[in-house]
Amino acid sequence: MKTTDTDFKMIAKTIFGLEETLAAELLRLGAKDIEIHNRAVSFVGDKGFMYKANLGLRTALRILVPIETFEVANEQSLYDSIQKIDWEEYMNVNDTLAIDTVLNSDLFTHSQFISQKAKDAIVDQFRTKHNDRPNVDLDKPTLRIHLHIFKDLCTVSLDSSGESLHKRGYRDKTNLAPINEVLAAGLVMLSGWDKRTNFIDPMCGSGTILIEAALYANNIPPGYFREDFGFMRWQKFMAFEEELWDLIFDAAVNKITNHEQKIIGGEISSNVAKKAKENIKLAKVDDVVSIRNCDMKDFEVPAGRGVVIINPPYGERMVKDNIEELYKMMGDTFKQKFAGYTCWILSSNVEAFKHVGLRPTRKITLFNGQLECKFLKYEMYEGTKKLHKIKE
Repeated sequence: MKTTDTDFKMIAKTIFGLEETLAAELLRLGAKDIEIHNRAVSFVGDKGFMYKANLGLRTALRILVPIETFEVANEQSLYDSIQKIDWEEYMNVNDTLAIDTVLNSDLFTHSQFISQKAKDAIVDQFRTKHNDRPNVDLDKPTLRIHLHIFKDLCTVSLDSSGESLHKRGYRDKTNLAPINEVLAAGLVMLSGWDKRTNFIDPMCGSGTILIEAALYANNIPPGYFREDFGFMRWQKFMAFEEELWDLIFDAAVNKITNHEQKIIGGEISSNVAKKAKENIKLAKVDDVVSIRNCDMKDFEVPAGRGVVIINPPYGERMVKDNIEELYKMMGDTFKQKFAGYTCWILSSNVEAFKHVGLRPTRKITLFNGQLECKFLKYEMYEGTKKLHKIKE
């Protein structure tokens, strides 16, 4: 399937639970033929749109360009089918390559072994033709190839992103368990925050949720800080056009706004709060994001309305009593201090949620790494719920 500079199919990979958010982003960006899949959204666009998707999508992990699909029965049939692809359409003998494999099949058990087999097929093709071969470069290859095997169907794609798009390029300092930037952006977007009212993370860690909220609110492209994307090294197939990239980058930068939202974080550890401030400065959003070094229960809440998002400890490293106490404190603080706010908690600890002592009005299932989490919404009405309903 040879792709030209006209429209072609792409697949944006994402985190489980963010598929619809990503589809909505693609629609706003101008994608065509959008289809939602498990942890992925397929769409159609041209080369310029591929650049735009890599630069501008907040909830995508990588943008893949499928080039071939075939059935596989075993390692040999995979090798043979990979060999049938004319790899000189995509790379030169002196280029470098890397192969990532995702398996959802009973036929194979080790993704690394399959990557190795596919690499052998490509290298052998070049060696037969040129008596020379491309080398492997796991960090910055000329061509990053993605194999997805579902049952007996293998899809071969080129990875236009290179490194995962969650690596924004702004984060330097992290605490023990930093939240993935794509997940953080997804939480902000799922919360329904209007970009104008207050935004608070009273347990902000290294500040990722706050930074993603600031980028989102001010229309700063998530790829703004990255100096490298996979497509920038493509020389044959859809060769990189620097002028086109500059045009798309400049158009996105021209849409950046400069609103004065109150985006505030709280962090109990002075060392972690310091790291958060450094990250916020690196992301150039220190004019809209501020950090307070304090316990959540001592957090001074600004007047008005807004959204609160917390990604608290899930309890893997805490004693049971301590985790229950922590979640009870969160619920109590919501009740005492956050009237008029919409509060959200992300956690994998279903038991600990019970100690929040509030009834959630919405539950969303998401994955934080390998952990299945719930993202729960709590409406903190001013006065009682009944009074609030009468006012409406």
